[in-house]
Amino acid sequence: MKAFLTILLLICSNVLMTFAWYGNLKLKEMRPSQDWPLYVIILVSWGIALFEYCFMIPANRIGSKITGGPFSLMQLKIIQEAISLIVFTAFSTMLFNGESLHWNHVVAFVLVLAAVAFAFIK
Repeated sequence: MKAFLTILLLICSNVLMTFAWYGNLKLKEMRPSQDWPLYVIILVSWGIALFEYCFMIPANRIGSKITGGPFSLMQLKIIQEAISLIVFTAFSTMLFNGESLHWNHVVAFVLVLAAVAFAFIK
């Protein structure tokens, strides 16, 4: 159950962080933030990132072996990076025209998933 909850929290965290980092580009494309100064966009992104931390920190505390969870720190980080790539791929291909998934991206993702598998080998 801790593993499932950790992964769910990591997914929520990554959705928010991806939007904090790249959502401003979509807003600019849609025109609502076209004239916003950069410092306003940074502050809005920081506000989103605050909520991201409300998911990331519990995910790390619940998932870490240090606090009774099922994952080592290395495993947690590798899982988080794999989730981050999956979330980013979905975000970029669904929301941005002209961004598409190519064969080399698929190969790169397969290699990242292989890294996740290798992280669990004893």
